[in-house]
Amino acid sequence: MWKRALPILILLIVVVAAPLVLRRDSEVAEAGQGDDRLVIITPHNDSIRAEFGEAFAEHWMEKTGRSIHVDWRAPGGGGEIRKLVNGAFEAAEDLGKQGTEFDVFFGGGTKDFIGQAKLGHLAELTVFEDEPQWFRDDCVPASFSGETYYDPDHHWVGVCVSQFGIVYNKDAVEWIDVASPQRWEDLGDPAYFGRLALADPTKSSSVTQAFEMLIQEQMQLVLAEEGDSPEARAKGWKQGLNLLQRLGANARYFTDSASKIPHDVALGDAAAGTCIDFYGRSFEDSVRSHDGESRLKWISPIGGTSVSVDSIAVFRGAPQMEIAQEFVRFCLTERGQLLWNLKPGVEGGPKSRSLRRLPVRRDLYTPDRLAQFTDPDALPFERAGNFVYQPELTGAAFDALRVIFRAMCMDPHDELKDAWEAAAIDGRGSLERLFDVEVVSYERVMNELLPVLDGEDRLESARAMTEISKHFRKQYQQVAKGEGGKP
Repeated sequence: MWKRALPILILLIVVVAAPLVLRRDSEVAEAGQGDDRLVIITPHNDSIRAEFGEAFAEHWMEKTGRSIHVDWRAPGGGGEIRKLVNGAFEAAEDLGKQGTEFDVFFGGGTKDFIGQAKLGHLAELTVFEDEPQWFRDDCVPASFSGETYYDPDHHWVGVCVSQFGIVYNKDAVEWIDVASPQRWEDLGDPAYFGRLALADPTKSSSVTQAFEMLIQEQMQLVLAEEGDSPEARAKGWKQGLNLLQRLGANARYFTDSASKIPHDVALGDAAAGTCIDFYGRSFEDSVRSHDGESRLKWISPIGGTSVSVDSIAVFRGAPQMEIAQEFVRFCLTERGQLLWNLKPGVEGGPKSRSLRRLPVRRDLYTPDRLAQFTDPDALPFERAGNFVYQPELTGAAFDALRVIFRAMCMDPHDELKDAWEAAAIDGRGSLERLFDVEVVSYERVMNELLPVLDGEDRLESARAMTEISKHFRKQYQQVAKGEGGKP
């Protein structure tokens, strides 16, 4: 019998293996092209990689007369990149090496770059010495809206700005009979139950940052009314976590792919979701009808988000240090900066489609240039709103927020939905009990949990979050059953 099955087995092996073999041969051939090579690790999408790779190759040829192959590595979001880079440096250090195969870290929020700098994985950037005129308040400011735009020690620098916000389907929002969302808290309305699209913060630093902004908004509201005190901070923190609970309860899913959210909202599979500005604007434009109207809308929550940067850095011991430093400089030149938002086809613009990102250089937002922008009305520095990020409030808890949200909303998601339906929709359960977050209170997180979560004992950290997850699961089960008392 096995003799009859052997040809089929061989055929299956060939079918499965052929694409891998062909892909490897293709990658090797592609990597072999060019006089020089640059390895860039990034969370950026295909369009950004293609446009910046081609533009820099042209720049490098003009500057040196040499061709270059840009070898992009895109393992996923900030979480995946952090694990890959940290593992690569640990392996290199075990072998007595000073660096890894990676040259450049391109894209992602400042928290990822601050973390890599603290670990000593980043080299000092030469662009600060070579082009000092770029680092002024009217060009690339040191900070804006409470966000840091480049490392004081020059290990990383922002190259484009972005905001996290809300994307919604106008038809779907009208159908569930609520006003168009304007603030984060609007997404906590029970009308969005099962109709809200969220991303997993453990996979994305930008999503974690959005959740941090949401908590900060609630804290700042309390502090503005009651003054800054430990009690006011604790109250605002609780309000922020309660809002995250409401969003988590309304969530249809927690995706690993940031682009899935505006896609599903555009289709009407979700009424609204959270996403970064360029994803929202891109999808808003992609479903625009012939009359110029779009059923999809992206907005920046009123008073609830800062203007942050996506950054770039060169890795310590980069194999192609000179080229890597030049790539950073190129990204801050007028040519590299305008590539982020020029219309496709105009001189210096992208070849195929607009990247829908916004330059970090304030001096480039001039009328003549804005006339060629895809988003001439975005004006991030003029329309930042009144929100100023205050790192002293929640900055230390940034990484902890990832796992707190997971333990509070994702792991017990089914139980959270049942409790929310019972308490907020059917009126059978206790909202007060549902919103009991004492187990992750501000004081406990800052004084007890942070040392554990930031410590080197991963087992202790995992054990602590498992206990918190079990706590919330039991609490939600009791709310769903209409029971009282502490969990």
